Amino acid sequence: MKKIIVTGCNGQLGRAINQQYAGDTDYELVNTDVGELDITNVDAVLSLTREVKPWAIINCAAYTNVDRCEVDVDLAYQINAIGARNLAIGATDAGARLMHVSTDYVFPGTCPKPLTEFDAPAPISMYGKTKYAGEQFVQQFADKYFMIRTAWLYGDGHNFAKTMLGLAEKMPVIGVVMDQLGSPTSALELAKAIRYLLPTENYGLFHGTCEGDTNWAEFAKTVLRLAGKDTKIEPITSEEYKRRFPASASRPAYSILENYMLKLTTDYRFAHWQDAIQVYMKELMGQ
Repeated sequence: MKKIIVTGCNGQLGRAINQQYAGDTDYELVNTDVGELDITNVDAVLSLTREVKPWAIINCAAYTNVDRCEVDVDLAYQINAIGARNLAIGATDAGARLMHVSTDYVFPGTCPKPLTEFDAPAPISMYGKTKYAGEQFVQQFADKYFMIRTAWLYGDGHNFAKTMLGLAEKMPVIGVVMDQLGSPTSALELAKAIRYLLPTENYGLFHGTCEGDTNWAEFAKTVLRLAGKDTKIEPITSEEYKRRFPASASRPAYSILENYMLKLTTDYRFAHWQDAIQVYMKELMGQ
């Protein structure tokens, strides 16, 4: 039985990974979160990898609070960059393959065309900078790695859809940004892609988001419509959002990733975001 260490197992993607491998007798997941493994400590990582002798490591751990990353810079670098480095070192030491998850925030969001793996990163926030540093460490220290950049992720846990549903219980009108574009991506869809790639030798950098694109305001409208809520969504600009919440970090205005490497090297395709959100909302609403 092949052992897979999963970091960040209690997050949205970690839970989706567990759902994907549930009942599979070929693999044994060794689940870790911050309580079981401090990925910022290379000795702790090596101790675990030498004990477990994993076939693979799936790194779902990250400091994803974009606004807090602007304040907790050291911690963001420790988790998103040093943590990724340590896991790459541990994977190489164990002869294991590493699946590392990154983000659309490595791009500035200023180029109005779908971004491929061949476009140059230039992050504008500390979250993006620390995640990009993590990517570079993985490329430097991992012998066998897959790196998937995803965006606008939602799943079992705290996410945009649940935030909108919570606000809809309290407010008749919700202001939501309408000038940031991206592809809402189901954690389950991302977990499926990870499971597809992991046994292959098709190593390298991939983009992994649901097909199609939208803006936050339209995504919010879709979520509330599927939940049967009549709360009104007020589309607002990013500038207006910054006026209302001045501490917020800069977000990429254009975050549409094209899954170009998947299309060039495989026949694997993500579901369309509108189909994926319907599946998620039905499960969330208990239908």
